[in-house]
Amino acid sequence: MPPPDLPRLPRPRARPLGVEVDAVTLDQAAAWVIAAARTDGPFRYVVTPNLDHSLRLADDPHFRAAYAGASLSIADGWPVVAASRVFGPALPERVTGSDLVPRVFELADPAQPLRVFLLGAAPGVGLRAASRLRERYPGVRVVGVEAPEPGFEHDPAENARLIRGIRAAGTELLVVGLGAPKQELWSAAHAGSLGRGVGVCVGATIDFLAGERRRAPPLLRGLGVEWLHRLASEPRRLGPRYARNALGLPRLIAREWQLRISGG
Repeated sequence: MPPPDLPRLPRPRARPLGVEVDAVTLDQAAAWVIAAARTDGPFRYVVTPNLDHSLRLADDPHFRAAYAGASLSIADGWPVVAASRVFGPALPERVTGSDLVPRVFELADPAQPLRVFLLGAAPGVGLRAASRLRERYPGVRVVGVEAPEPGFEHDPAENARLIRGIRAAGTELLVVGLGAPKQELWSAAHAGSLGRGVGVCVGATIDFLAGERRRAPPLLRGLGVEWLHRLASEPRRLGPRYARNALGLPRLIAREWQLRISGG
């Protein structure tokens, strides 16, 4: 069967808080990922901008270069969606990485299971996620799981081993759960070696798939305060990040207003 054509994405991209985002719904993004997974090379990857990413992008040229190489950018954070509705063009909805991956799995065809490789999370978590995926999603076949050691991204031999394994498994969808900015930098650095398929840079999603962490209830997500649930669950890890984000948000808003006034 010939690979499907990639669905045409809405253009132009919105650019809230200084980060380019595709104006897609969850189902549009999922359909694109499935088509990209089935399409012959080159390898493509998806980024999931939120407020923390926007602040990093303002100060980190390497992160900006990784973002520039992405084929799909989805609005993971509510501040990004809200800014688009203030400054325009408005994004249709929030599309988180943690929603996108399960939706892709739901839409995958059981007659032609999607070959999925899980890269990231703590040792053992990916295996537990793989077990749950086999039970829940008949259209998914987990072909590999790796939990790299800290600092692996600086080891050429280890990276070469991982890439050989990903390619040998016939991976179509690579779930990259290494945390930002590592997952985006790694995907950008090795896209040319991965051959085909698509990678999604999705932070803690492997933990959610394994049941190691629980997402906020749908009501909190709908109200745009999922961050409160995550902060309550991991205050020591996320407290400093959210504090930095809160302090940095006025700078991003001021920059957007200045660009609006100047017509930039």
